[in-house]
Amino acid sequence: MSASEQNQSKDFRAVFAVSVLLVAAVFLVFGQTLWHGFVNYDDDMYVYRNPNVIKGLTLHGIGWAFAYGQIGHWHPLTWISHMLDAQLFGAGPAGPHLTNMILHAANVVLLFLLLRRMTGVLWPSAFVAAIFAIHPLRVESVAWISERKDVLSGLFFMLTLGAYIRYSCGSFSSGRYMAAVVLFACGLLSKNMLVTLPFVLLLLDYWPLQRTSSAQAIGDMPSPLEVRCSTWPRLILEKLPFFLLSAASCLATSIVPEKIAAIDKLPLLFRIENALVSYVAYMGQMIYPAGLAVPYPFHDLPLWKVAGALSLLVAISIVVLVFWKNHPYLMVGWLWYLGMLVPVSGIVQIAYYARADRYTYLPQIGLYLIIAWAVKDLTVSWRHRRQLLGVAACGVIVILMACAWKQTTYWRDGESLWTHTLACTYENYTAHNNLGNVLDAQGRTAEAVGHFQKALEIYPGYANADINLGKIFLDEGRLDEAGEYFQRAVKIKPDSADAHNDLGILFAAQGKTAAAFEHYQRAIELNPDFAEAYNNLAILLASQGRFAESAKRYQKTLELDPDYADAHNNFGILLARTGQFPEAMEHFLKALDLKGNSAEANNDLGVLLAAKLGRFDEAAMYYEKALELKPDYAEAHDNLGIALGNEGRYAEAAEHFQRALELADDQGNSAMADTARAQLKLCGAPARN
Repeated sequence: MSASEQNQSKDFRAVFAVSVLLVAAVFLVFGQTLWHGFVNYDDDMYVYRNPNVIKGLTLHGIGWAFAYGQIGHWHPLTWISHMLDAQLFGAGPAGPHLTNMILHAANVVLLFLLLRRMTGVLWPSAFVAAIFAIHPLRVESVAWISERKDVLSGLFFMLTLGAYIRYSCGSFSSGRYMAAVVLFACGLLSKNMLVTLPFVLLLLDYWPLQRTSSAQAIGDMPSPLEVRCSTWPRLILEKLPFFLLSAASCLATSIVPEKIAAIDKLPLLFRIENALVSYVAYMGQMIYPAGLAVPYPFHDLPLWKVAGALSLLVAISIVVLVFWKNHPYLMVGWLWYLGMLVPVSGIVQIAYYARADRYTYLPQIGLYLIIAWAVKDLTVSWRHRRQLLGVAACGVIVILMACAWKQTTYWRDGESLWTHTLACTYENYTAHNNLGNVLDAQGRTAEAVGHFQKALEIYPGYANADINLGKIFLDEGRLDEAGEYFQRAVKIKPDSADAHNDLGILFAAQGKTAAAFEHYQRAIELNPDFAEAYNNLAILLASQGRFAESAKRYQKTLELDPDYADAHNNFGILLARTGQFPEAMEHFLKALDLKGNSAEANNDLGVLLAAKLGRFDEAAMYYEKALELKPDYAEAHDNLGIALGNEGRYAEAAEHFQRALELADDQGNSAMADTARAQLKLCGAPARN
């Protein structure tokens, strides 16, 4: 083997070893997410409660992905990737977590290979990729299932760069050029933050590709690639299709439904000030990644902080301008960072929070480039340079891995995430509201109310907290208080399908059927895929005796969400009322299969078996299960009494009728109490006071 071949073999082994180590680092940090659950922060809308996603890959779902933009984003390929997860892995969180981790690992290795190919330098390229792989700021993008947008668009970003590098080498190839354009389009269909990629390509033309004579004359680092050179006007013209795609993506984003309510709109001057402070905050978190949270709420910015941020950014820019001719990576890295953050800087408001860790996913690569190549240049004369830098780099990577591993643990569930967020931020109304949702789901209602009220204390115009408080009061029968919160939520956020649906539930409970019908319909208009609103509308129609219309709404509900246990149960009740007993039985059994701990479903199936089919012994089993799950269920006690009475077990039946009477009296259910008294009389047993 020749010396050249030996060097190539050695180089290949080094590149392969680095790639394996990078993948191992990603899995060491993020592998724990395979045991994490969903979090109550968009994961419901994106995955586990999204009927178009949980069905897996379907033609209808793919069409929906390209047409849907109701949550303020248009990213059809991201939706399709979630559908593919459901198709391959089912409805649990492990599959999506694994996909996020694999995509991130692929991005890390591709970044390393691209830098290695463009610069011909191994270890700085490896260091940049390693920091990108395991920095704690990456946690939000990888550990959060709903942020698939970052890692998927990152993959197409890297592939676009790779295709562009291939196109830049050798003679012109339209196939290579179109490959780069198509991959860029796929990136935009994953997350439109990639609109700045054409500018990144121009930066790479300058360094390290050095595609112009002016670029080749600057610095002492010749490109290792034989690139096809051109002039700046031609290079800009060459990017025209990329710029047109960026413009089209911006247009598509501008026409999706507005995510920011008018009440949340911030003045332009404040947004500019926040952007300046955020640029500096991200750099600070890169160096000292402590107190990372989601999200960071807006706060008033003192003048000294804004002035300090502006001064620092200007100072860094001056240093870059002074030294860029001999160190072109300074200009490239700094403009990479500044430019790629522009779409998420908040100057054009896209969110209700000041900044987010995930926004640094691709932009901070520019800063990593500056650090790696600056260290390489500054230490060129050091003795034992390789050993010292190797030890230092390993130390930095190990420390960052430990910090990132710890940060990832906070994403294991919603309670951990929001408790940590509240410990790291102040006046964070989103975190209070979301922690309240977690606590409410756990039955810790009093604690949940405290957090919802705290959210409203911080931000009185927060409609989500109004809705959540209204739901709690509605469940507790405090209808007037619930109505106040729901009405205020609709006033603040008139396009909230949830608020209209909840108002419909309230009005139905108050017997105001016309108003309830109006709000259910409005909820469906705002969100045509709102299964719960269809279910509630079906219940209302059935109560009015409009059984055929009700059945259609139940069918639509179950078409949208085939695993909606309550809808199956409700549809079963309707079918039983209309004499369709086999079909009713099918839906009751499906409801119990999906939600075996539903006392109501067990009771309703018992009613069907007893009252319609005369199978009292089987009915008694379901009534007993209902009472095991819900001992104070007066109706189930009464039904079990009837079933036992029909089997001649009158003494046992009387005990259940008596218990039904006591519970009905305690619960203020006079109709149920009268029924239980009548049943006791039929058994020949006096009612006990």
